[in-house]
Amino acid sequence: MDQLGTPPFSQPFSDTRPRALTVSELNHQARHLLETSFMQVWVEGEISGFSRPSSGHWYFSLKDRKCQIRCAMFRGANQRIRTLPKEGDQIRIRGKVTLYENRGDFQIIVEHLEPAGLGALQQAFDELKRKLQSEGLFDPSRKRPLPTVPRHIGVITSPTGAAIHDILTVLARRCPAIPVTLYPTSVQGKAATAEIVDAINRANAHNVADVLIVGRGGGSLEDLWCFNEEAIARAIANSPIPTISAVGHEVDFTIADFVADLRAPTPSAAAEKVSPDQSEWLKQLADRELRLANAVRRTLLKQATQLSHLSARLRDPRRDLQEKAQRMDDLEIRLAKVIRNRLERSVVRQQHLAKRLAMQSPERQLSANRETVDRLSERLASCASHQMSRRRDRLEHLGKTLHVVSPLATLGRGYAIVKDADGAIVRDPSSLTHGDQITARVSGGEISASVTSVNSGAE
Repeated sequence: MDQLGTPPFSQPFSDTRPRALTVSELNHQARHLLETSFMQVWVEGEISGFSRPSSGHWYFSLKDRKCQIRCAMFRGANQRIRTLPKEGDQIRIRGKVTLYENRGDFQIIVEHLEPAGLGALQQAFDELKRKLQSEGLFDPSRKRPLPTVPRHIGVITSPTGAAIHDILTVLARRCPAIPVTLYPTSVQGKAATAEIVDAINRANAHNVADVLIVGRGGGSLEDLWCFNEEAIARAIANSPIPTISAVGHEVDFTIADFVADLRAPTPSAAAEKVSPDQSEWLKQLADRELRLANAVRRTLLKQATQLSHLSARLRDPRRDLQEKAQRMDDLEIRLAKVIRNRLERSVVRQQHLAKRLAMQSPERQLSANRETVDRLSERLASCASHQMSRRRDRLEHLGKTLHVVSPLATLGRGYAIVKDADGAIVRDPSSLTHGDQITARVSGGEISASVTSVNSGAE
């Protein structure tokens, strides 16, 4: 170190090794890889180390001759399994491959479990279900409603089984008045399918029931298998009578359940769904009786109140007649006043129109026009006289003026107008020759003469 105590190397140490994963990170990545690589798997094997703690979950190993794998089936999934599995059972499971991160255990989370021998039956069930579903036999739109209060119930089941006993017990408790017809048939075995189809056809041909219950009590998948047959499914679908499927227990599902108009989890539930509850009816009748009594009581009280009110409002008819007579008199007075006022207004208007008519009378106009004509006649005569006088004076003046310049006046002063033989006025003496005949116009008349000599330019 130097005098100040600083280290001889000023650069920090750099670790170039790759970053190490924690155990939790590794397990998490491994779990993610497993779950994304194996979405869902079916595995078959033998149960080993089966345990069922108080939580209700199942834990076991599934093994074959060489290997084994841990499995966990949680309570929500295993509640659907009717028979508890045991050590050594050969089973088929469906589930998701995963990793239990806390211990790093490779395991399967089981969603479904069944005996290994049932795989073929399940495959047949799934294939028929897909086929009928594609044909629309499961379509909710073709489901028919059940009658609210059936007139007659038909039951298709074994006459010796628990199902018919449960159905009759429920109907006797809920509504014993509804008649029931049993169409007996076997409900398991090879002959059951044909018998059930025949029973459905007989019930429709009988045509007394307006709803059918087809079913049986619980059993294994093999016991219930006839209700997964296509023939029964199509018989239920083609039945004109609405049908309830009530096969097995609540966890059991068959093809008949999907095709029927209604699926009941048990035969007892089917009887309850199809029958009204007489105790509920009695309760409703009692409630309606009470409501009716209260309504009648309220109506009577209301009517009594209205009657009392109307009685208080009821008056003596004579008083009404007097009031109406007084009303008539008042209206008569008002009518006479209105008529009088209208007559007075009509008289005033008539007088006004008469005055206007008199002011615009033709006689008055004629008189005024006559005076105007007289005035104009006087003015015309005066103007005519004045014009005549003026024109007479002008004429006299013009006459005098004309006389002054008249040739006759000139002739009176001793002048003459000379014309040649053709009657043309002679203005130039040179136009005449010796011996020409001329005429001289003087004041007293005309003189004919013969030219003896022509002297041009003489004074």
